[in-house]
Amino acid sequence: MSELNRALLHAYLDDALDEAETARVEQLVRTSDAARQALLAAMQERDRGEHSLGAIWRREHLTCPKREQLSSYLLGVLDDELTDYLKFHLETVGCRVCTANLADLEALQREARPESSERRRRYFTSSAGLLPATRDTKK
Repeated sequence: MSELNRALLHAYLDDALDEAETARVEQLVRTSDAARQALLAAMQERDRGEHSLGAIWRREHLTCPKREQLSSYLLGVLDDELTDYLKFHLETVGCRVCTANLADLEALQREARPESSERRRRYFTSSAGLLPATRDTKK
């Protein structure tokens, strides 16, 4: 049980540990009554409410971009300042919530490519006879 401390348990609850450390904590909690009790105590401490500014920012993900911003980031259409912030948030801070959101959006893009290509082809094919052959740009 000496391997678990308050900071480690709170990092576990925040999902701020790497995979190996998360697995280690979970293994300790599964196999040790003392570790399980320590985790329950940390959860109860959380339920009573930690009201520091840092805790509120972490809990509410106040620094996280919206999903639409992440989508725009993938498309490369954000201004330089916001792009730099998102790179920092994803690569330096390593926000797991935003990284998961980004991975989900990337997967959706990969899945949608064949559909969107087919849809685009159908639009062009179906509207080919509706467009005038020449356009008079002087009018």
